[in-house]
Formats: sequence, C-alpha cells, structure tokens
Amino acid sequence: MSTFRESDLPGIGRKFQINSRSGDKLVIIVHDDGKREMHHFDYNDPDESISMVTLDDAEARRVGAILGGMVYMPKALESVDVAFDEMKIEWFKIEPGAKAIGKTIGELHIRKITGAMIIAVIKKDQKIINPGPDQFVYEGATLVVLGERGQVKACKRLINNGSID
Repeated sequence: MSTFRESDLPGIGRKFQINSRSGDKLVIIVHDDGKREMHHFDYNDPDESISMVTLDDAEARRVGAILGGMVYMPKALESVDVAFDEMKIEWFKIEPGAKAIGKTIGELHIRKITGAMIIAVIKKDQKIINPGPDQFVYEGATLVVLGERGQVKACKRLINNGSID
C-alpha cells in the first residue's frame, strides 16, 4: 500500500513524501521561491538518498503535466481520476452514443448546470488546454474535468445522457 505524507518546512516550503506500492520512497520539496527538489531513496536503506533532481517552476509544471496525463494518456487508461481534498480531476473518454457528441461546451452549459469545468480536450491528433465555449465534443475524445466529486459526476451524466438526472 502506498502512503503520502505532507509537512511544512518553516522558512523553506513544504515537503511531500511518497512511499510507493513497489517500496520506493520519493521526497518532493517545494520551496517558497518556486524551486522543486525530488529525492529518490535507496530501496534497502530508506534513509539514504541515491539521487536528486532540482527543477525550476516551469520545469516542475511540465513534469507535473506529463505525470498527470495532460501530455500523454496511456492507451490502457480511458478513465482516470485524481483527488485534491474536495476537488477532483477526472479524465474520461467520450463513448459512442453520448448525447453531447457534436455539441459545443457552451451549448451544453456544463459549468452553469454542473459547476464542473472542462480543462482540456484530448483528441487523437490534438490537445486543447483550457477549451473555450465554442469547443465541440467529439466521439473518442478524452475530456479532462475539474470539480468537486458531485460536480464531476453530474458533468459525466450531462455529457453521456443529455441531463444530470
């Protein structure tokens, strides 16, 4: 089982420790000045750091996008979700027969009706980050939706069924 721990580092920033299911230990330190450090620890000696990478803010955001699936989504994952306290980001593929196919985000009134936001549309040959209301919903595209758990569920129902009921 994996574990995640957070702790404040006064005058420095915040520390995030991840103990993965595979037994690896990764510590990420986010400095108040935007710099990030990633420390990987020896599997057999969890107190011994074996590598470290330092990233500036732009590099860290790019790596975060890669890890989070915004740059490339593995083909095997058609539905993924990530939770941040009350907020959730979920990726889901538009299946054949979804009522939203061929309509724009604006026509669907997704944010007004559900409170959720579509933050990206990923198609086979294109990634649209922060799509506008004129963006169409296409069969086979993957939508990246941000909202509270109930908002994201309502958004999926609206897209698939044409209503939130």
